[in-house]
Amino acid sequence: MIIRPPSLADLPALRAVERAAGEPFRGLGMTSVADDEPPSLAQLTRFQQAGRALAAYGEAGQAEVEGRPIGLLLWEPVDGCTHIEQVSVHPEHAHHGIGRALIDRAGRDGGPVALTLTTFAEVPWNAPYYARIGFRVLADAECTPGLRAIRAQEAALGLDRWPRVCMRREPGRPGSGL
Repeated sequence: MIIRPPSLADLPALRAVERAAGEPFRGLGMTSVADDEPPSLAQLTRFQQAGRALAAYGEAGQAEVEGRPIGLLLWEPVDGCTHIEQVSVHPEHAHHGIGRALIDRAGRDGGPVALTLTTFAEVPWNAPYYARIGFRVLADAECTPGLRAIRAQEAALGLDRWPRVCMRREPGRPGSGL
């Protein structure tokens, strides 16, 4: 696997990865999450041009995916941390460390600061997965103003139909790759 910033030409393929990554939510009865539109090309372009987008690509010798995006990560600075806005891996390539590699790379590219994210508490490939790679759930009192604003926006979008949490991983923690 190769991880690098995506080119503008790769952005449509990243939308397809995101769409495919949403499908497993359907099996949990989270149809609205599965049906959610991926970031628009304009949104992806903003992340790409700001240097806050990463993509995982299949390697040479993997004919079915060679040079094609199979994962993506979008991040932004929030309250002095690198906030992971989205991380997705095509389900055909899940369980191969791609998500973790993208997160570790974002941790390096975003600087020696903590990583944060918001996620579903009970979805196996969300909060339980992030806990295994060094994130911890934040108590309400630990949530920064930026994280509170993100959670309020998520609630307005209806994502609070399912339990959600804010999580944080300190630089240098096991699994951080720093």
